[in-house]
Amino acid sequence: MLDKTFDPQTVEPAIYARWEASGVFAPRDEADAATFSMVIPPPNVTGSLHLGHALNNTLQDILTRFERMRGKAALWLPGTDHAGIATQMVVERQLAQAGNIGRREMGREAFVEKVWEWKATSGGTIVRQLRRLGASCDWSRERFTLDEGLSAAVRKVFVALHKQKLIYRDKRLVNWDPFFQTAISDLEVEQREVEGQFWHFAYPLEDGSGEIVVATTRPETMLGDTAVAVHPDDERYRNLIGKAVRLPIVGRPIPIVADEYADPEKGSGAVKITPAHDFNDFKVGQRHSLPMINILDPFARLNDNVPEPYRGLDRFEARKKVVAEFEALGLLRGIEKTRHTVPHGDRSGVVIEPYLTDQWYVDAATLAQPAIRAVEEGRTVFIPRNWEKTYFDWLRNIEPWCVSRQLWWGHRIPAWYGPDGQAFVEETEAAARAAARERYGRDEPLTQDEDVLDTWFSSALWPFSTLGWPEKTEDLARFYPTSTLITSFDIIFFWVARMMMMGLHFMGEVPFRRVFINALVRDEKGAKMSKTKGNVVDPLGLVDDYGADALRFTLTAMSGQGRDIRLSRQRIEGYRNFGTKLWNAARFCELNGCVRVEGFDPGAARHVQNRWIRSEALKTERAVTAALEACAFDEAAGALYRFVWNVFCDWRLEFAKPILTGADEAAKAETKAMTAWVLDVILRLLHPIMPFMTEQLWEAAAAAGPPRDSMLIGAPWPALPESYADREAEAEMALVIAAISEGRSVRSELNVPPAARPPLLVTEAAPRQRAILEANAAPIVQMLRVSELKFEAAPATGAVPYIAEGAAFALPVAEFIDLAAERARLGKEVATLAADIGRTAGKLANPDFVARAPEEVVEENRERLAEAEAGRARLEAALERLQGVG
Repeated sequence: MLDKTFDPQTVEPAIYARWEASGVFAPRDEADAATFSMVIPPPNVTGSLHLGHALNNTLQDILTRFERMRGKAALWLPGTDHAGIATQMVVERQLAQAGNIGRREMGREAFVEKVWEWKATSGGTIVRQLRRLGASCDWSRERFTLDEGLSAAVRKVFVALHKQKLIYRDKRLVNWDPFFQTAISDLEVEQREVEGQFWHFAYPLEDGSGEIVVATTRPETMLGDTAVAVHPDDERYRNLIGKAVRLPIVGRPIPIVADEYADPEKGSGAVKITPAHDFNDFKVGQRHSLPMINILDPFARLNDNVPEPYRGLDRFEARKKVVAEFEALGLLRGIEKTRHTVPHGDRSGVVIEPYLTDQWYVDAATLAQPAIRAVEEGRTVFIPRNWEKTYFDWLRNIEPWCVSRQLWWGHRIPAWYGPDGQAFVEETEAAARAAARERYGRDEPLTQDEDVLDTWFSSALWPFSTLGWPEKTEDLARFYPTSTLITSFDIIFFWVARMMMMGLHFMGEVPFRRVFINALVRDEKGAKMSKTKGNVVDPLGLVDDYGADALRFTLTAMSGQGRDIRLSRQRIEGYRNFGTKLWNAARFCELNGCVRVEGFDPGAARHVQNRWIRSEALKTERAVTAALEACAFDEAAGALYRFVWNVFCDWRLEFAKPILTGADEAAKAETKAMTAWVLDVILRLLHPIMPFMTEQLWEAAAAAGPPRDSMLIGAPWPALPESYADREAEAEMALVIAAISEGRSVRSELNVPPAARPPLLVTEAAPRQRAILEANAAPIVQMLRVSELKFEAAPATGAVPYIAEGAAFALPVAEFIDLAAERARLGKEVATLAADIGRTAGKLANPDFVARAPEEVVEENRERLAEAEAGRARLEAALERLQGVG
């Protein structure tokens, strides 16, 4: 017997444990089974579940469960990312809090061992949370980007690319984090808007004939200047091109060069060039073969390339000293306040420096070409398609990829250096020693590169390394290329494109056939969630409050392509109510003996209501199947919501009640069996989205009826035959439903008391319609709360007319309400809505409002306008119905 309510806190963990113990998460073994495979975007091992994870993994789980039920060998391969800088930061912070020595005092080997200890005890949080959400990954295949198999793949790829001259070492500018003393990727840089200043400095011409004024927000960098640039067409400086200025404080002469980077419209039109500390200046320096003088050490302190009084100063202390010295020299020409963006490390929070250093680079431009062609030719398709433009824009303008990081936690670069600095890049130290012996003719001491690889390097190999590559495994042959990747838009550059490059280069085939870009989850007002705004919502808290199914259905229903999700507790409560509605429907079935019947054939049903619900079930199955095949997750959820709530609960069960309490035993038996069959179809269709409640109801139905062959997770998808369609029954029930629905609208709009029982008059109907209405008079009378159904030639006095499916009806309600008062009320409400529509439409028609108001405010106004217009149309229709009624 089903409990009165569903208890997710108790039921969900127990059901998940049964699923996992059964082994059903692993792909089926049948050799002839079609395959479906996905690799999880590996969350950071340091991470915990946020709403973006919840959405992304819910959608992945839906597809996996759907394809598993369709009989495919479905593999959803899980794993976590070692997250180099994030994990190292966590462990260093713990060491500091415990009062232990730092990593440098500890030494590399001991520190890395400490990180592995942390990973063993604390690194599985997000994996446990994914289980709580219901993720049906094959945990027996779980991978970690630093496990031995993936590490071997990383070494093999690095060495292969190096031998193909697609990985090389070069001195270039990088984003340098002085806190961690490492290069970081663009993804790890956070641009913050801050209050700052432009300092205007005068650089005297070397020949003493004048000066050039330049402006900077980073005065300390002038100590590394190697040129001043002016635009070649700037008449003010044309005669100075090729001359030199003497760099104040430092005293060295630096040339004046002509370069289009200088903008004559900005400031003085002259730009100081510091190639070693500015990305744009670096390019100018390359074009003019300028010296590149690095003035900072890894801690962002000034080094020995600056005058002695500045050596060892922190960059910001040096800034103050430079400004003071310019003022003392009489060369400070002005200070201008400004608000500008400054790059910060997203984890350290410190200001990032462009820093000239030796790093390892991947020739991404060469690897990008096959990745571009694969999407152009449709071998990989983006959903929605507009994200292909983002992908192309980045790949067609790609820069060399810096893959080295000055960290200890990660894949150590497989390069060993001989005494002359020669690098030997090999998969093992033994192979490197053999290569060195061949070069030197004897054994020489070798030192391994201290750096590790960018985390995204190992992640780029994820679709094939997780399947066993470089070994030729059965999984690799069976599941590569994967079927679908579901991920977020912000890592199209950093992950999706790089997986495409590596997969094509090493496997000769795209890593996935399609890429679905999921929406961004925002708060209920449409604002992006962030800790600083205090609007971050913990998904595990929502699961505790509402259950995993309610959160999953909410995220799915709101995940429409091309729009973000505005999440609120009210929405989750609403979809929890949907689950409650289904639960109560199942209890109704149980209490009324609607249990599965062995050998029941839905196709043989005779009663019109049973033929109708069978046909509606077929339409829903087709709609849900097509939606899930197309990754239209919201459409699948919408079709299920409408069928369960509106068709099955609101209509089917209500229509069934008179039959179940009637005297026609044949109709009663058929209706019970059909109701139980439809509930089974619902549970199967809904299971990918709401797996826990549907599994519980599936088990309860098994207890009441014939035994099941399997748990619901392993049951077949309900591929219903086209013969279940019954257009005649649909048309018949459409008339009955419309007659009741429109009649209910009249009662509601005119405030007819619930206890009032007017007759329902049918004033015009075709012969077939008349027969249908006569046959269904009992449920119409009961559900519309009328005294009787009568056929009249004309409506009675005081009767409000309405049309349903072409038939004319009337409800005599004058004795129950004041018609004049209702007309006045409706007119007043229409006028109020019209005024609201005018105000809101005026705002939205104002370009200044749309441009300046926050996006969420504009969207709220659009929604308000749509609701008001719909309300006005409904009330105007009610007023029109009252015309001529006396």
